Amino acid sequence: MCAKRLGKQTLAIECAAGVLSSANAAGKKEGDGPLARCFDYISSDARFGEKSWEKAESSMLRRCFDLACDKAGIAPGALDFILSGDLLNQCAGSAYALRDASAPYLGLYGACSTMSESLCLAALLIDAGAGEKVAALTSSHFCSAERQFRFPLEYGSVRTPTSQWTVTAAGAVILALNAPAPYVTRVTPGRILDAGITDTSNMGAAMAPAACDTLCAHFSDTGRDPGYYDAIVTGDLGKVGSDILRELLEMRGVSLGARHFDCGAIIYDAERQGVCSGGSGCGCSASVLAGYVIPNLRSGIWKRVLFAATGALMSPTISLQGESIPGICHAASLEMEAC
Repeated sequence: MCAKRLGKQTLAIECAAGVLSSANAAGKKEGDGPLARCFDYISSDARFGEKSWEKAESSMLRRCFDLACDKAGIAPGALDFILSGDLLNQCAGSAYALRDASAPYLGLYGACSTMSESLCLAALLIDAGAGEKVAALTSSHFCSAERQFRFPLEYGSVRTPTSQWTVTAAGAVILALNAPAPYVTRVTPGRILDAGITDTSNMGAAMAPAACDTLCAHFSDTGRDPGYYDAIVTGDLGKVGSDILRELLEMRGVSLGARHFDCGAIIYDAERQGVCSGGSGCGCSASVLAGYVIPNLRSGIWKRVLFAATGALMSPTISLQGESIPGICHAASLEMEAC
């Protein structure tokens, strides 16, 4: 058995895979929310100066990526790998954003879990000696997601209380060997779980079982309990999914307490901004990680954070055929002290 493997699902990152830089970009609605001060760039134009929503998403992601490279003081071509993906078909948002980045590119699809998936893989690549500087990033855009997954914007569909608002935002983290803290110290790739949810307006319920499964696996594999962490951050469950997660964990005898929060539940003021259960989309947890979680670690507010973004692995076509929605969750420990 690999010496780095802890239990069934978790791997220890033995090298100092630190955060060289992080950056994010967001739309106007996100900039009007509670985390306004946490964004590096807020656009007043939902199109980001482009002619289509899809081009707008690529433009936003590229701006975020360039900001991360500028903060790191490196050119994009100096990266050993770029790991990115998004919600668009064939991950087109990332491909077009990064087509001239001059670095090896690995496209990923983990739905809204893409940020934690890319972060886990970036740390593993560095730990394996495959590279020294790896970028992990992703994005989502409300309008491009609506066009692909739901209805044209002009349709004006009524949202259910369980529905979530796709966040227009992008987040990027550049990990590097021997970079400053925080470090990625443990990664727990998740398993696909399907709770039989078929309601595409209730993604939180579809993803919560996967979050519960991954968190329990992480605690079991590492021998840590929730109290080890100053914050346990899930992604995109929203209010409904977060409530379900807490209930599922309590059934297993695990209590997260006040240290848990969900990116989708804090990125908007749900009542004032009319987003029902909260935010979703790849850019939700990515932008919160880059602009809120990592700065709080570096400022000394927290020393240890478990970041666990969640995703719904569905497509519009299969959902219309009546299939249920599989969920996924990947977790990464971010700590101010390396292993």
